[in-house]
Amino acid sequence: MKFSGWLRGTVLGAGLSLVPVVFAAGAQAADPGFPVRTTGDLAALCAPRPVDPHAIAKLNFCHGFAQGVLSGELERVRASQGTRRICLPSPGPTRTQTLAEFVKWVQAIPANANELAAAGLLKFLGERYPCPAGR
Repeated sequence: MKFSGWLRGTVLGAGLSLVPVVFAAGAQAADPGFPVRTTGDLAALCAPRPVDPHAIAKLNFCHGFAQGVLSGELERVRASQGTRRICLPSPGPTRTQTLAEFVKWVQAIPANANELAAAGLLKFLGERYPCPAGR
């Protein structure tokens, strides 16, 4: 009984110690690099072609980038006691729904594609989810 518990712990411990190595090696080999300078660059990452071998990584990057921009904006407003430009409804939309709308917005108004990525995303969010006057 003691041996099997020890063996299980040893095997589990050895397996867990290899996890970072496996993930690090996989991440290194699969890192395609995603240069995001403009809103158009970001929109392209948010709507990868399904056959793209990096589609999931692009979507994950898109979602993380968007969450970082929104969180940074909300923190900027909180820290400076500034006026909010973005007021998400409650219950809020899903990130997937919002980013799909973002892609359509960029496609519908090509001039938006040339804005800096974070600025363009904030512009979209401010137009899509404006705050009521005086908020």
